[in-house]
Amino acid sequence: MNQSKIAWVTDSTATLSPEFIKQHHIYVVPLYVIFGETAYRENVDIKSEAFYKKLASVKELPKTSQPSPGEMIEIFKEIKKNYDHVIAIHVTGSLTGAYSGAISAAKETGVDAFVLDSQIGSFPLGKMVERAVALEQQGKTFDEIVSVIKTLPAKGRLFLTPGSLEQLHKGGRVTGTQTVIATLLNMKVVLKFDKGKAILSDKVRSHKRAIAKMVEYLETEIDHVSEVTVIHADNLTEATHWKSILQKQFPDIAFYITELSPVPGTHAGRGTVGLAWLGE
Repeated sequence: MNQSKIAWVTDSTATLSPEFIKQHHIYVVPLYVIFGETAYRENVDIKSEAFYKKLASVKELPKTSQPSPGEMIEIFKEIKKNYDHVIAIHVTGSLTGAYSGAISAAKETGVDAFVLDSQIGSFPLGKMVERAVALEQQGKTFDEIVSVIKTLPAKGRLFLTPGSLEQLHKGGRVTGTQTVIATLLNMKVVLKFDKGKAILSDKVRSHKRAIAKMVEYLETEIDHVSEVTVIHADNLTEATHWKSILQKQFPDIAFYITELSPVPGTHAGRGTVGLAWLGE
């Protein structure tokens, strides 16, 4: 039996470093992005840089897909050979079926598992995994870890200003009328994740006003936030600008820059910028 009796599972939308994944033997289930008839495993067959270059060159927007049931089952079968328990933390179930797939795989294989819908993705999802692993390192039991991480989804925050409304409109996030009006008036929309779903929070005139709006959200939770990332989709210049502004305004918070991986980047669109954090 492996020295660590808890196996960790997440998916490729989590922003975990390769070093962290290797050190803690985390099983990362890749989601898929599909261009035409070709499916690519996110962060395996196609990394963010190559994805956004390809996205800029195609006329038909890609689709996304969850892992097949068979892939999930094989992972859980392997885990069962070496571990007593599984804790799986996945991207919001409203974006992909990874969460439901993990539940089904656990039932199919008879693994003692707790599967958590993070109700979010990207940086906050990665931070949930990091906090869960830290609890194990502190000597907490499986049940103790589960009781703590159940509270984490309510603390995740993700705000985005999409570079384009086309993909969001196709996904039903904004209506056709909202898309036309926002485009004609050169307005930016601010989306927020609420209970796992992206909802239209505000409409603003510029990126500057978008920053101001997100700062308002951050200020309401400032006492419970120590780390914030500026999220972007192939828009490093704008993200760096945001980070510079925010660091001056909030010197006690650690700010990072995180690029959206291919699957969420497909839905948000190139040029997207936003903020994300996981409250304490």
